[in-house]
Amino acid sequence: MKSILSKLFIIAFVFCSIISAKAQITIHTIGDSTMATYDPNTSDIRGWGMMFQQFFNSGVTVNNRGKNGASSKSFYMEAPYWTTVKQQIKAGDYVLIQFAHNDEKNGGLDGGTDAANPINGTDYRGTNPQTTYKEYLRKYIDETRALNATPILATSLVRKYFNGASIKRSGLHDLGESFSLPTTDHTYDYAFAMQEVAIEKGVKIIDLTSLTKTLVESYGDAASTAQLYVSADSTHPTALLGTLTARLCAQEMVKQDILASYINTSTDVLINPTACDFGDAYTGQTLTKEVTITGFDLVPAAGTFNLSVSDGFLIAANKTDTFGSSIDMNYTGGNLTFTKFYISVTQSVGGTQSGTLTVTNGTVTKIIPLIANFITLTGGTEVNLLWPLITNNTPVLQGPATVVDQTHSGMNVQSYAVPNATTTWPVDSNAYTTRKTQRNLIDGGAWPAGEIDEVSTRYIQFGISAAQGTELNIDLISMYVGGAGGSGMRCRISYSTDDFATTSVAGEFTSMTSNTMYAVSKIPVLKIPYGKTLKLRVYPWYSSASTGKTICLADVKIHGIAMPASNLSVDQFSENKLKWIVEDGFIKIKNASLNSKITIYDLTGREVLKSSIISSDSSIESPKNRGIYIGKVESKEATKTIKFLVP
Repeated sequence: MKSILSKLFIIAFVFCSIISAKAQITIHTIGDSTMATYDPNTSDIRGWGMMFQQFFNSGVTVNNRGKNGASSKSFYMEAPYWTTVKQQIKAGDYVLIQFAHNDEKNGGLDGGTDAANPINGTDYRGTNPQTTYKEYLRKYIDETRALNATPILATSLVRKYFNGASIKRSGLHDLGESFSLPTTDHTYDYAFAMQEVAIEKGVKIIDLTSLTKTLVESYGDAASTAQLYVSADSTHPTALLGTLTARLCAQEMVKQDILASYINTSTDVLINPTACDFGDAYTGQTLTKEVTITGFDLVPAAGTFNLSVSDGFLIAANKTDTFGSSIDMNYTGGNLTFTKFYISVTQSVGGTQSGTLTVTNGTVTKIIPLIANFITLTGGTEVNLLWPLITNNTPVLQGPATVVDQTHSGMNVQSYAVPNATTTWPVDSNAYTTRKTQRNLIDGGAWPAGEIDEVSTRYIQFGISAAQGTELNIDLISMYVGGAGGSGMRCRISYSTDDFATTSVAGEFTSMTSNTMYAVSKIPVLKIPYGKTLKLRVYPWYSSASTGKTICLADVKIHGIAMPASNLSVDQFSENKLKWIVEDGFIKIKNASLNSKITIYDLTGREVLKSSIISSDSSIESPKNRGIYIGKVESKEATKTIKFLVP
């Protein structure tokens, strides 16, 4: 079966990244927020799934589908998640399954069959470890095998629940203590239940609970608080814990001979990500990428690594530092401490900016490709959609677009009122002193205890669609958000164009001061063709059990430029036109204009394949060396630049 990744069509403006199917294995990681991918610009959390790729060579791609707030039940039942993962799985792939944190929501008891029918108002995500939890693990295993892929189970990393120098039973996902059960009784032990399913179904299991228990206890309570877990709670990993957990998983996979030949066992320098794709930006916009580095058993045992970037890119040790062309990192004892640094890029004209990050101490040298794409929007009609949310939820629309009315799930509008007589706003304007907001309350009025992340079925939604005959290019999402009545309100603001099968984050607040409104502003690069919809959701939760607390919203805004669908600029193209597939050592091109000319360049701009003429459907030999390349297709109608990967 051909790789689904290798069939991705070219989309979105000037270029698109394409992954080859040639001998490519994908590990699909499914789990909860401790595994999920986060935006470094909005959160300090780093799920271990987003750190996993650096431990594999080019023959394996990690497709991290970990989802905030997911349990084994909710990930299976809610349409955007397991259903869409299965569509990505091909024969020969692996599915790594890690659930427990949110299965514990009802203290080891079931929470109902679905979100609309919870048991006595409980959180429906909850599962009993001996029944429902095992049933869903079996479903994942059986359905993965039906797709000729290999399931792997992984117990969950520990919570930072210390009792002296040791992690408590509840931190190990064993809730038996709350039922006064002896330690030998595993009735409410999720890790033990998963191990039983592994034996029953003949599936290999990675015991991350035991592995991270040893790791976290070696740091101790104070150091774990300072270095391994984010300050907001005792569950979510920092970049360091995310990386160490991913490394433990990879090491255990080698021990169990799971994809061992593909795993990077290098003990010198590890850099994540292994290729820095900044994605798309509008001209003049600055993109910043967080990169991590760590080194082991280095030669010489003490020295300095120089990290330098090529022209067009800048580097700094901290976001607040002045960015330049290089930085130095000293190390001793043969090890380079796990460190974050940052690379930025901006460009005043449209087109692809490519370059390299070079890391060297004179003995060890690593080169990481860098690439970004900049887009200039010319012409078109401005679109501005605003929900003031002062007295009602009626939006104001300027320009050609279609409004998707505000809706609530698990939430309702309590009133339109000021958060407080002395509300603090991030704007210096008398008009905001007494400004009303939309105050939203959880259905039933009572916020549950123990929530530390979003609930996928509780949200406030807004949206916009392109008008017929146009494509809508979104260049701003913004709003004001705050909590009234207490300082425990939390929220994540996310957006999606595919009903949240894939999600981007516009803002995230793990700490909010009562009666304070916060500004959210995100500059996405989104092209919404006619027939597609951008949905924007605010997912609220509260830090403790409470009643009457509201999340306040004001001035929700979506801005963009509507371009006539029949009059796109020459560097834009739709997914149903030119198609580019890298497969079996060849580049296969379909729907190219007659007598088009193609040229291939590497990331330094060196021409690696001289210009040749192609017809509508052609096949040319791909470059021999693995890496990221740039293809330029020229015709009478347009010039198109395509980024692609040769593994």
